[in-house]
Amino acid sequence: MRDRTKSVSGTAIERGSGNVFADLDLPDADSLIIKAELVARIDAIIRRRGITQTEAGRMLGLSRPDVSRLLRGDFHEYSLERLLRLLARLGRDIEIVIRRPRSPSGAGTLRIAAAEGEGA
Repeated sequence: MRDRTKSVSGTAIERGSGNVFADLDLPDADSLIIKAELVARIDAIIRRRGITQTEAGRMLGLSRPDVSRLLRGDFHEYSLERLLRLLARLGRDIEIVIRRPRSPSGAGTLRIAAAEGEGA
């Protein structure tokens, strides 16, 4: 395994894992990164449509302050299922695919993949 730490001007810098929640040793880091990615996609759709938080709230069944909190990253009270339902209300089809693990260790992973042109 490659060394993830290097020094720049006397300051140690460690390369992240790709999951900031895991890097911070937060519990359930896999779930948190998935939620963050889903919220980023919700935000991208709202921005792309040029709608206000009030209009988004009407579409999503949320108050404007709840939309604001969600888009600022306060998503701890939202389940994965609820975030998926919000994306569906924004007109997105959701597919959940279960397959054998890709890693040689046999450990499964959680991951979000967007259709072409749907990246956040």
